[in-house]
Amino acid sequence: MEIVGIEQHPMKDKYPCRLPVWWGYIGEAGSHPNINGITGRRVVLRIQKRFNRLEKFLAKLLRAPKEVRRPLDSMNSLLWELCNGKNTFKEICIILDSVFHEDISPVVERTRRGVENLKSQNLLTILDQQFTGKWDIRSGKTPINQTLGELDSELGIDTGEE
Repeated sequence: MEIVGIEQHPMKDKYPCRLPVWWGYIGEAGSHPNINGITGRRVVLRIQKRFNRLEKFLAKLLRAPKEVRRPLDSMNSLLWELCNGKNTFKEICIILDSVFHEDISPVVERTRRGVENLKSQNLLTILDQQFTGKWDIRSGKTPINQTLGELDSELGIDTGEE
């Protein structure tokens, strides 16, 4: 089945790619394609909070967490896994449409918004060519510019490397 509007879309031949961020999995596998490296599990992102002096003081006083844990829904989790810099935007749209059918309709617009949302939060970039492995995008890897504490096992987050 042909996806309406994909051939004219300016991002159709671009490669969405995750930027370095700690991420892991929660829960059981849901709907997903039979593609190597795609689990269908929900993704959780862990991002270190950055405080100014006043915020740092208040955070210490109130014992605020030093990181943000952001769970993604099933569609955005699959989008996250597919944004490995090896799949084009067009390929991602085709895969998402085959998995979620009318739940993601219109697939091109919903995928574009998902990619742009992750990009606006500096979690993703758009490449003109396939990703060459210039940075580490694997799960469970803390980026060099962040300091994250040990993962609490009670949270049920794993890196899929069991």
